[in-house]
Amino acid sequence: MTFYNGVKPITVKYFLGIDSGTQSTKALLIDDECGRILARAAVSYTLLEGLPPGHKEQDPAVWISAVTATIDRVLRASGVDTRLIAGIGVSGQQHGFVPLDEAGQVICPAKLWCDTSTAGQCERLMTALGGFHRTIELLGNRLAPGFTASKILWLKEQEPRFFARLRTVLLPHDYINYWLTGVKAMEYGDASGTGLLDVRTRSWCRRVIDAIDPSVWECLPPLIDSGHVLGTLRPELAAMWGVTPEVIVSAGGGDNMMGAIGTGNIREGIVTASLGTSGTLYACSSRPVIDLLGEVEGFCDSAGQWLPLVCTMNVTVATEMVRESFGLDHAALSSAVAAAPPGADGLLLIPFFEGERTPNCPYGTGVFFGLRPTTYDVPHMARAAMEGATLGMNYGLQQLRRLGVRSNEIRVTGGGAKSAAWRQIMADVFNAEIVGLHNEEGAAYGAALQALWAYSNRCGHATPLGEITDRFVTRDEETRQRPYEPRTRMYEELQALYNDVAHSLRDNFRAHRRWLESWPRPTE
Repeated sequence: MTFYNGVKPITVKYFLGIDSGTQSTKALLIDDECGRILARAAVSYTLLEGLPPGHKEQDPAVWISAVTATIDRVLRASGVDTRLIAGIGVSGQQHGFVPLDEAGQVICPAKLWCDTSTAGQCERLMTALGGFHRTIELLGNRLAPGFTASKILWLKEQEPRFFARLRTVLLPHDYINYWLTGVKAMEYGDASGTGLLDVRTRSWCRRVIDAIDPSVWECLPPLIDSGHVLGTLRPELAAMWGVTPEVIVSAGGGDNMMGAIGTGNIREGIVTASLGTSGTLYACSSRPVIDLLGEVEGFCDSAGQWLPLVCTMNVTVATEMVRESFGLDHAALSSAVAAAPPGADGLLLIPFFEGERTPNCPYGTGVFFGLRPTTYDVPHMARAAMEGATLGMNYGLQQLRRLGVRSNEIRVTGGGAKSAAWRQIMADVFNAEIVGLHNEEGAAYGAALQALWAYSNRCGHATPLGEITDRFVTRDEETRQRPYEPRTRMYEELQALYNDVAHSLRDNFRAHRRWLESWPRPTE
């Protein structure tokens, strides 16, 4: 049995964790005795098709359908008494903009974190605020095209009929929480990624909101603490799943904030690297970390502290493009990577296929640099893709280290972390020990642990979140990889080349986008 400050619960309780991402929704069920995963399920989906370059959107109804399906499957597979389920926690992709009308209905598809079509609005908004540095003074962060703020301005400028109906601004995980409970609210960690919150004071920034439109102020939901209960499950959902109406729904949070909980990254000295469609590196800080250069995001976390973070938009995007182009399965991709030498004989991939956020290149494209007859083959391109994605993340890690973030061990999670070849490349490029976790679903697991935390707080058996993560989050020592000094020195030189090429191409990327947009396509 689990003990909370010496108080013994009557029986085991179960907690659901949901992670609603860009490509899939995952759900899992844990117990409160040892945090073991009793069942898990996933549902995949895609983005809306046929949109112009840079536009990345999804219908929020897809998320709801996936949440329903994954919870159904998990409950059936677990075989537990559903009346003993006590709580649900939700993790969601950050920055997405879900606009609701007066009736609480979705007005139009949600623009996602990876949408770069709002780059113009982002630039105009920062100009209205007094420029790049003044924006950081106001918010503690720059504004990136992926942030929610520029998406709201985009709706006002490009879809004024929709903007006129706007009554509530929600993020993806907030919308799922609203569907579960009927309560509209926003948690500090996810809210810090909107570009509307002063991360130092955890309060909405009136200057930014007024620069978009003063009416937006009335559209922002209340802010709540991470350890609090948002509400209870709607009765019709409780009846559908056979659970009690007292099931709590925790505040939830952004996928990075929930990933921090799920990897035990809630104390200083730990760095988490998440390798998915995007790549993120983040650490825990007891104080706000403000980057005057604007390359590190000074987010709040979902444990009452701060989460300095860097995000690159192109990680498995790069490796999957190579894998699918050459018809490789994942084992064949790893074999191809191993067949080429470290450094790929000078072949370097700048993997900005979807634009890039760190460094800030919203108009970026993919570039192979160093193609020669001897590097124009599958092994070299495969290794260059894996190394290029890792060098992109290391660019961000360098910025974290510049601000004083230190760790000799980096905990890795996400699809890319399953590859031993990739973990070794990370160890050599990052010059740090790399280790995976026994539980691979960091964000969903973190959401379940947050629900357990919120439930214990509500029941009067308050347990520090650190005690929960210390007990339940364990490292998988069989995955540990250590840096090899000769390769580390070689990758330091390759990193310098990567940085130079990426920065030198920045203006060319912008010119290329302008040319594409004005391209007079010849007729027959």
